[in-house]
Amino acid sequence: MTAFLRRWFAVPLWQRVVGGMLLGLLVGLASPEASAAIAVIGELFVRLIRMLVVPIVFISIASGVTALADPHKLGAVGARTIGLFAATTACAVSIGMAVGLLIEPGAGAALGSATPHALGEAKSLHDQLVGIVPVNIVQALVDGDMLAIIFFSMLFGFGVILAGEAGKPTAALLQSVGQVLFHLVRIVMEFTPFGVLALIAKAVADNGVAVFTNVGWLAVAVATGVVLQILLVHVPLIALVARRSVARFYRTILDALVVAFSTASSAATLPVALRIAHEELRIAPGVASTVLPIGASIGKDGTAMYVGLLSIFALQALGITPDAPMLAILLLTGALAAFGTAPIPSASLFMLAAALGAVGVSPEQTALVVGFILPFDRLLDMTRTVASASANLTVTSVVGRKEGNVTQEALA
Repeated sequence: MTAFLRRWFAVPLWQRVVGGMLLGLLVGLASPEASAAIAVIGELFVRLIRMLVVPIVFISIASGVTALADPHKLGAVGARTIGLFAATTACAVSIGMAVGLLIEPGAGAALGSATPHALGEAKSLHDQLVGIVPVNIVQALVDGDMLAIIFFSMLFGFGVILAGEAGKPTAALLQSVGQVLFHLVRIVMEFTPFGVLALIAKAVADNGVAVFTNVGWLAVAVATGVVLQILLVHVPLIALVARRSVARFYRTILDALVVAFSTASSAATLPVALRIAHEELRIAPGVASTVLPIGASIGKDGTAMYVGLLSIFALQALGITPDAPMLAILLLTGALAAFGTAPIPSASLFMLAAALGAVGVSPEQTALVVGFILPFDRLLDMTRTVASASANLTVTSVVGRKEGNVTQEALA
């Protein structure tokens, strides 16, 4: 048994998830009765995901804000860096939502027991704005009121910073709890192959292999969103603000983009990006060593685009037509959620709950969307990380230019 477990855990998680997906496909086609019998495994997996959403959103955003308390990160370079990342992130969410509305990857998606439903009477703009400030934060946490949770998380983080020395133990506690939650997520992720098997089996038993059609369209939409984010946001910044040759810039950073795609991790890309910034882009070490680590934490253009796209995908799959106020809320919460996304596999799927919860989608429906997408998330994660790596080096080049810390040879 021990030898089997060692062999099992030696296989990369994404390969085990793909195996579970394929086995679920076979079970769903060959034995619908068996699919119904194992459906409880999928339900338990969905509940595990739901269990972690609220604490992850609160701790990730609060600890992310407190992490910016380093004086080196809060100077002129840090302020410009954070402002640029905020702008590119907002653009990324907008592009993801626009691509979702144009391609409509979620239209007709089969989400197992998820059925189209109305959200009820829409709140007025006044109620939505006032509701951002919770009267009772404990009640907001219990109810999963994501806008209120995000607001309080950011306010709490700023309070820790303003407390100075007295706030350092709390900042350390937030970082510590964050690490504990990340390990809990990893434990839950180990159940992914079994949850995916049950969810896919039930979805295929209920709807046939057509269940995969929408995933194909979602993959096309993700790739389109990444390309548009680079062409419409990064390229103009490189050419017009950093004043670099676009073709030369992307030839230079190709290694970082390849590492980002292969590892699906901005953090893993950081050492390569630092080398490229110092040696190839000729950006001063002080600027690159400040901007790139911040970017690895909050520069999540790919994640922001993905959260925006998935929000639209989920609404389409649930039969909901978003109106203008709903789109505005998705834009705001998607950008804030992307800033707080933890550096763990499939973290953006957890943060999706923050965006959907803000527009009234129930935790049960959100968890079903997550369960539907999770088997395919590794490849999508690899693709969207390219946009994040491009954003980090783009912003570093812009800040380096503004600070006058780039050699003229590098700009040729």
